[in-house]
Amino acid sequence: MTDTPNGNATSPDSAEGAAPEDSGFRAQVMTQYIKDLSFENPQVKRILEGPPEDTKLTIEVNVNARRVQDGLFEVQIDFTATAKGTERAVYQLELIYGGLFQIENLPQDALEPFLLVNCPALLFPFLRRIVADLTREGGFEPLLLDPVDFGQLYLQRKRAGSVQTAAAADN
Repeated sequence: MTDTPNGNATSPDSAEGAAPEDSGFRAQVMTQYIKDLSFENPQVKRILEGPPEDTKLTIEVNVNARRVQDGLFEVQIDFTATAKGTERAVYQLELIYGGLFQIENLPQDALEPFLLVNCPALLFPFLRRIVADLTREGGFEPLLLDPVDFGQLYLQRKRAGSVQTAAAADN
């Protein structure tokens, strides 16, 4: 970098007065939201006794994406947590958390992995907080989720042939 007489710094490889090129990739989170939410606590009377000692927790995470309009995509994380005792369900939490992403100048072959890996990774911390708050407010210990490897989830779905691209879904 060198200083010009007016005190501005310039890069040695940039042309004087040249406008910066704006042809690069750009992604922006337009909004994020709870799309659907259900918390069932069928054994309210047993909360005072505490959860059964042999409670099994089952967690399911799925990611979907679709084109809303040109350059605008909806990405959603479908999350389900079911805690069951030996006799019956302790609680069930179902949450669909979504976001709208404006994406520009991304090659078509990079769109699917970006929508199904990078976008949910941006949304996940907010889903994680909602899950912890809901389980705590439901009378249980907060469910603190470990990070999800959305890249691995994407690869598993790809191998199973269950990934449908947002572009293919429109056609």
